[in-house]
Amino acid sequence: MSTSSVDSRELRNALGRFATGVCIVTTRSAHGRRAALTVNSFCSVSLDPPLVAWYLNARAPSLPVFRESGYFAVHVLAADQQELANHFARPSEDKFASFGDRVESGLGDVPVLGDTLARFECRTRTIETYGDHVMILGHVERFSYGSESPLLFHAGRFIEHGAAAA
Repeated sequence: MSTSSVDSRELRNALGRFATGVCIVTTRSAHGRRAALTVNSFCSVSLDPPLVAWYLNARAPSLPVFRESGYFAVHVLAADQQELANHFARPSEDKFASFGDRVESGLGDVPVLGDTLARFECRTRTIETYGDHVMILGHVERFSYGSESPLLFHAGRFIEHGAAAA
């Protein structure tokens, strides 16, 4: 139970005013179980050493897979990849089933998606709980990037070409 006097719905509305990029994070357990989800909580932590972080709800069904795997990949989406973001945001037993040969094997045998704006393949450094979320910190071991415009999220919805929907 929360002891805060802050209205969580209003706080979420206020935080939503900060526009973010949209990413898909993927992993694979040692037993071969794949997991993926859409997030907008990705950030750079350090350039030396190269560290990134992202956050996951502590009750997420995919959390055990991320805890078991020693690797994950963050895929930053381009402006024309909203459908991909929606696909990985929906619950599904195997989110990769319809992707066939468009999924490759990355570091740690993690599934990686081609044709995203940027990709960071990371070794998991720590997973720490903070409130109702966990922070997953990773050491970037390999990355790639393109020059397209990013897919952005603002006030609970995707925005196109820098124009926020009313």
